[in-house]
Amino acid sequence: RNFATALSNLAHVLQATAEYASARSLLERALQTTEVALGPVHPEVATTLNNFGELLRATGDYRAARPVYERALKIYEQTLGPSHPLVATVINNLGLLLQATGDYAGAKTLYSRALNISEQALGPAHPDVAASLNNLAGLLKTTGDYTQSRSLYERSVKILEQALGPMHPNVAASLSGLGNLLKGTGDYAAARTFFDRALKIYEQILAADHPEMARILNDVA
Repeated sequence: RNFATALSNLAHVLQATAEYASARSLLERALQTTEVALGPVHPEVATTLNNFGELLRATGDYRAARPVYERALKIYEQTLGPSHPLVATVINNLGLLLQATGDYAGAKTLYSRALNISEQALGPAHPDVAASLNNLAGLLKTTGDYTQSRSLYERSVKILEQALGPMHPNVAASLSGLGNLLKGTGDYAAARTFFDRALKIYEQILAADHPEMARILNDVA
């Protein structure tokens, strides 16, 4: 069990450095080890499956990722109940997968379900609620519902500032999303305000050569 956890942790590090093949090999070993030790329907198996699904989604292997997420979701629902926060986590990830494949209606349904679970289980001001809000806001921006998207982004920023502090990277990510929304509507002055706030946060917490720095500088430009 501890060995499987160590494998998963190392896989996470490798994935962060884009060493996807090695990360996949470690996650496959972690999954096999956890299944043998705890059985095929244990919550820790679902956790490993969710991590594996994230790796597959990151590498663009959407066809393989979907049944992995769906198996993780089924295990969590059976063992923890349909209203557990971990259920919302997998539903959000599955929604991201559907959005990436162009299934916007399916993604919206999943994001809304995840948001409802998080609000009921954790309260309306929890950072996990903000994550669901961000996902739904991003989808609404993609489908052209700018008014509702802005409302959700603004609610997300408020939650994250109160829960994590005004200089947290998650706050910067929401500000960047809001800025991109406003840029898309032609409100460049307002967009610049949010981009500048996000840049200020990133400048204080990230190295100058971090990819997020490049992204936000490009947004400002």
